[in-house]
Amino acid sequence: MKILHTSDWHLGQYFHKQKNREAEHAQFIEWLLEQVVLHQIDAVILAGDVFDTGSPPSYARQLYAHFIGQMHRLGCQLIVLAGNHDSVAMLEESKPLMATLQVQVITDVSPTDVASQVVVLRNRDGEPGAVVMAIPFLRPQSLVTSAAGETASTKQANLQQAITAHYAQTYAAAQQVQQGLDQPVPIVATGHLTACNIQASGSEREIYIGTLAAFPAAGFPPAAYIALGHIHRPQCVAQQQHIRYCGSPIPLSFDEIKHDK
Repeated sequence: MKILHTSDWHLGQYFHKQKNREAEHAQFIEWLLEQVVLHQIDAVILAGDVFDTGSPPSYARQLYAHFIGQMHRLGCQLIVLAGNHDSVAMLEESKPLMATLQVQVITDVSPTDVASQVVVLRNRDGEPGAVVMAIPFLRPQSLVTSAAGETASTKQANLQQAITAHYAQTYAAAQQVQQGLDQPVPIVATGHLTACNIQASGSEREIYIGTLAAFPAAGFPPAAYIALGHIHRPQCVAQQQHIRYCGSPIPLSFDEIKHDK
């Protein structure tokens, strides 16, 4: 099975609040659709920050809708994860329609419903090819409850433990699904966050999950591949080749001009 990992499209971005990026994004989407055909991609994982703001301009929504329609026409599955720039409400409103088009949209998480974050991807013959832990940008209110008088270090420690525990619980749920399949398939995890030991660029607006500045690679489960979003420079995490940021498809700031895209 072939899975394509992409993220950080930032549809609707205005470069330094002046230049419209519509033509560049439209060209990227057409290129991506060509790659789906050329390489016979079975599924695409879009790991967050589909849009640049929670209220994207109409042309950005149209580009997104065009991509969804073409993916359905090509028979390619799609998992869309909300990033810190995306509006949960906006992505949620189209989920019922997206489900009919082989698109799974995951906007938030619940520690009591990790099963909803486990998706089985199938190849073009309908056979299972991978089990995906579809984890979007993690909002602290979804994972922890702060108590009065907690120090910043205590909040950070509690949040890191909660994120690690959520990944572990979701991985256990994915293993159960994996074991129930007729053939062995890999588990793929996702995330939209800042991991430790990475190189960032100036265009990522600093995000902190609560008070957590960066998540350690050791907190991820032993998935076969971990598809991350948020950091715009393509790279692996902590020198582990299976934990990767794919990077943004087009430069979003001056310091990204020399990045491989």
